[in-house]
Amino acid sequence: MRTILYILQKEFLQVFRNKVMLPIIFIVPIVQLLILSYTATFEIKNVNLFVVDMDRSPASRELLGKFEGSPFFRIVGYAFSYKSAEEALKKDIADQILHIPQDFGKNLDKNKKAKIRVTTNAIDGSAASLMSVYAISIIMDYNKDIIIDNLGLSGDPEPIKMTFSYWFNPELDYITYMVPGILVLLVTIIGMFLSGMNVVREKEIGTIEQINVTPIKKYQLIIGKLLPFWIIALADLALGLLIARLIFNIPILGNIGLIFFVACVYLLVIQGMGLFISTVTNTQQQAMFLSWFFLVIFILMSGLFTPVKSMTSWAQIINKANPIAYFIEIIRMIMLKGSDFSNIKPLFFALVFYAIISLSLATWRYRKVA
Repeated sequence: MRTILYILQKEFLQVFRNKVMLPIIFIVPIVQLLILSYTATFEIKNVNLFVVDMDRSPASRELLGKFEGSPFFRIVGYAFSYKSAEEALKKDIADQILHIPQDFGKNLDKNKKAKIRVTTNAIDGSAASLMSVYAISIIMDYNKDIIIDNLGLSGDPEPIKMTFSYWFNPELDYITYMVPGILVLLVTIIGMFLSGMNVVREKEIGTIEQINVTPIKKYQLIIGKLLPFWIIALADLALGLLIARLIFNIPILGNIGLIFFVACVYLLVIQGMGLFISTVTNTQQQAMFLSWFFLVIFILMSGLFTPVKSMTSWAQIINKANPIAYFIEIIRMIMLKGSDFSNIKPLFFALVFYAIISLSLATWRYRKVA
């Protein structure tokens, strides 16, 4: 035990003496959390709409009024030629075109039917689908008003009223959904990179040979190398949770101790991966590239940006080996749903299994010649 404490003392001294390392550990995660929480969103709030109103009737003006009153649309231009609107779409001045043909209002009065055209820039498929949903919902609302007027309904025109209640995220705020996942991402980067780079750095500067010939046992060296960054990553998680509560007002409905309990196991998985990478590389540059190779795949498939259930079946099967996906789901369940241990038990034991595998592989691969 005394040997491990000496190694810990050495590692912490190295960390706090390194003026470059301290900002990376404590300042960079905070900046990333503050920036990514506002920018990593799929919400569409300012759709640039170009209007081609060839009718200019009270009916068309009423429809345009609904688009102007929507918080999702911003009208960037008017024209009487659809060709002009297409040019605006090609030049990225507009995201959508609302084309109201001639005799739109007259057809509504006479035939009770009329057509309009909505053209959407679909280069970004997910954004295009959202923009189309927004536009269609406004048009359907307008259509409902016309039906009510034509039927001459008086009093309350809606005998069945629908109200919506959204559990766990009542305001449908994307930041509430993203911040817990971003916290996992930051803890992952700290845990994997710092633990892996530390061992590789010893190889680069030539001190690993000196350590290997000491009477320090292999398990003592591994614990002494991993434990400091395990503690630092937990400290970063605590700081991130504090920022999430004070700045972003993210609720923590579950037990905060359960979050740290799961994080302790999760960090063993990540640090085991980092240590394993350090054993198969000889320079920090090699370790960084190899770490990023796995991290990019794990992050993109973790459910942080795209729901796992939306992925193809083979991707969901592969994702069962993704520890980041497990911890993101767990932290969202605890923070936003107030889940207890019984709710996260299968996910937690999956992390325990991967922690045993990654640490066993890293310990087996590390060669210490006494």
